[in-house]
Amino acid sequence: MAAPFGRRICAVLTRSEVGAYVVLELADDCLPAQPGQFYMLAAVERWGGGDAERPFLARAISALRARGDGRIAFLLEDVGPGTARLCELVAEDRVYVVGPLGKGFVAPEDGREPLLVGGGVGIPPLAMFQERWGGRALLGFRDAHHAAGASLLTEAELATDDGSLGHHGFVTDLLDRVLAEQTDVVLYGCGPPAMLEALRVQAGRHGVPAQLCLEAPMACGFGACYGCVVATVEGYKRVCVDGPVLDAAVLV
Repeated sequence: MAAPFGRRICAVLTRSEVGAYVVLELADDCLPAQPGQFYMLAAVERWGGGDAERPFLARAISALRARGDGRIAFLLEDVGPGTARLCELVAEDRVYVVGPLGKGFVAPEDGREPLLVGGGVGIPPLAMFQERWGGRALLGFRDAHHAAGASLLTEAELATDDGSLGHHGFVTDLLDRVLAEQTDVVLYGCGPPAMLEALRVQAGRHGVPAQLCLEAPMACGFGACYGCVVATVEGYKRVCVDGPVLDAAVLV
């Protein structure tokens, strides 16, 4: 699904907090997005380090909700100056938006069940997937405060690094237990690179297909800068246009 040409200005409708995260809902009547697609976001006002400094690059943010009903929503975490600025936006603030961009998830075929595995701020594409196509969810977080984000999905099984909620350990521990009993699934993953690499290995070991939504630094979002390339068995691919969702089997 191609995004409309150029960026547009959207107003913030609501801002809410979910544990360690901020959910921004914007007014936008553009195309609905597929689960796994993303948008490039930048605040219209004060988008930079100061009068004498360069402005920030737009941030690539996966859609949490984008149904084409006049609203789109994003889950954000303050992890640096750009995301800090987005997190402090409130109702009626304005945002530059480009998207939806990239290739999203594809629904499972051959009677396989979707199994959703995510970590931290990587959960939005999985929440969007579950809303549209269902699926069992396994989610991992740093601690109970971050695990509040699991409320965006239905009946998720949880793991936390510090053991403050759910399984004490990694979400990949939960996945190993599931795949030991059931392999007629398609694995859908989104999260930090180390987690995705573990999912790639697990999917190969158990012989299950997997689609992984990758994270990568992006400057443009539509393939011009080649700043987000990843190595695959078919050569280098740009995460923004060839992904962000790629089959685990092609990743190196």
